[in-house]
Amino acid sequence: MTAEPIEQILKRPEGKQLEFKRDLSSPQPLLKTLVSFANTAGGQLFIGISDDGAIVGVENPLGEEERLGSLISDSISPRLLPSIELLTVEGKTLLRVEVFLSNSRPHFLKALGPTQGVLVRIGSSNRQADPQLIAELQRQTVGETFDALPMPDVSLDDLDLSSLQQVFGQEIWQNQQKLQTLKLLVNHQGRLVPSKGAVLLFGKERTLYFDDAWIQCGRFRGTEKIDIFDQTELHDPLPQAVDSIEMFLKKHAFKSAEFGAMRRKDNWSIPLTILREVIINALVHSDYSQRGSPIRIAFFDDRIEIESPGMLMPGMTVEDMKRGVSMIRNPVIARVFKELKLIEQWGSGVKRIFEDAAAQGLPEPRIEEIANRLRFIVPLDQQHSIHPGAPGQLKPESQPESRPESQPESRLESRLESRLAARLLVLLVNEPKGKSELAAALGHKTVSGELHKQNKRLHLDGILEMTRPDIPNSRLQKYRLTPAGQQLLKEDK
Repeated sequence: MTAEPIEQILKRPEGKQLEFKRDLSSPQPLLKTLVSFANTAGGQLFIGISDDGAIVGVENPLGEEERLGSLISDSISPRLLPSIELLTVEGKTLLRVEVFLSNSRPHFLKALGPTQGVLVRIGSSNRQADPQLIAELQRQTVGETFDALPMPDVSLDDLDLSSLQQVFGQEIWQNQQKLQTLKLLVNHQGRLVPSKGAVLLFGKERTLYFDDAWIQCGRFRGTEKIDIFDQTELHDPLPQAVDSIEMFLKKHAFKSAEFGAMRRKDNWSIPLTILREVIINALVHSDYSQRGSPIRIAFFDDRIEIESPGMLMPGMTVEDMKRGVSMIRNPVIARVFKELKLIEQWGSGVKRIFEDAAAQGLPEPRIEEIANRLRFIVPLDQQHSIHPGAPGQLKPESQPESRPESQPESRLESRLESRLAARLLVLLVNEPKGKSELAAALGHKTVSGELHKQNKRLHLDGILEMTRPDIPNSRLQKYRLTPAGQQLLKEDK
C-alpha cells in the first residue's frame, strides 16, 4: 500500500483506502475512519491536509503523534495497532496513519459499543454496520462462509429433486458423498442436513428462509428509475436464473444479422456475453445474509445495471476486481456454478468483462459500491428507446424512417440485411464522406451507435475503405467505396 510515492498519493481524491484530515481537533470522525479501514480493506489517513487539499502540516508533530496513539488505544476495541509515522512534504510535517485489514475484526468505537460502534468503509465515507453485516464480519474472521452453514430445520425433502437431477444427473439423490463434497449436505450434531447454499440453489421454498433471494427485473423508459415499462420477478433456482435474466434482457433488445466470413451471424444490440458474466458474478457473490432487497436488473435506454446485495469482500477494492483479483464469498454456490461450467476459471470473470468491452470497442463498464450493495453498470453503445407507437416494441435511435421500396437503396437492403448500410453505400457513390457528414446526410443530429456499427461492418467486409488507413482515428478520416462496394451498387441497378 505504501509503494506509491507520497506526492502522488496526496494528489488522489479521498476514497475507500484514503482520507485526509487537517488536525486532531475533532478526533471522533478520525477514529471512525480508522475503525472503518480496519474492518473493510485497510487504508491510509493523512493529518495535516486542509479541506481544499493544501498541505498545512501539523504543529507539534511529536506531541500529536503521542496523543493520537493514546486516542486509538483508549477508544477502539479490540485493540488496534496502526502504523503512525511523521513525513515531511513541501517543508511541512504530516502524520500518516496506516491501517491494515485486521484479523481481529469487527473493531468498534468503545463509546458507541459493539452493536452501534462497528463501521465499514463505503467509497469515501464511513457507514455503521447493521447486525447482519457484523455477523458476516465475524464469520469472515474465523473462516466461515454463510452458504456453508447448516440448516437443521430443513430436510432433503425441502430440496427440489428435479432441479438437482437436471444439474447432476438422475443418481444424485442417492449419492450423498457427492452432495457432501459439494457441501450441499453438511454435518450437524451427527446428522446430514442441507446447507444454506443448498437451499439458496435448490430449495423448493427458498424465499421462505431467505426473503430476498430472488431477482427483480425492470425495463425503464428513458435513463432514470421513474417510468417503468415492464417488470418481472424471477424465483428460479440460481443456476437457471442466468438464462431467465438473459431472456428478459433479450425481450427488450433487438437483433440484426451481419454477413462476414461467408456466413450469417445474428447480433444482439446489447453485449450479451458481457452481461452474462456480470449476471453470474452477481448470483455467485451476493451476500444472501443481508436483508432489504433482492438482486436487481434495470434496463435503461442507455445502460443496464445489475445490482446485488453485499459489500466487496474484506481487503478488496474495485481496482482489485478489474485486475482479476477474486475472493469467493459463497464457495458452495460458486462450486455448483463451476460444475455447470457457468464459471470457466476462478477469478477470470470480471477481468474478462473489461477485456471484452475493450476488444469490442464498447464503453467501459463501471463498478460502484452503494450503501451495502454493489452496482455493475454496462453502458450501451446505442440508444434503446421504446417506440411510443407500438407497445412492447423497441426502436433503435438510429433506425431510419421507412422508405418506399422503389427507392434506390431498397434492393441493396435485402443483400446487406440493413437499410442503414444500404443508404451508406448510396451516399458514398460520388465522393468520400466522414461519419459526421454521413450522419448529417441521413438527417441525424449526431453519429449514432448504429451508424458506427454499420460503417465498421462494411469496412470489415471490404465494402468501404478509409481514406487515411495509416491514421485510423484521424479527425479528418473519410470513407469511400472499394471496388467490391462499387460492384455491389452496379449489380443493383
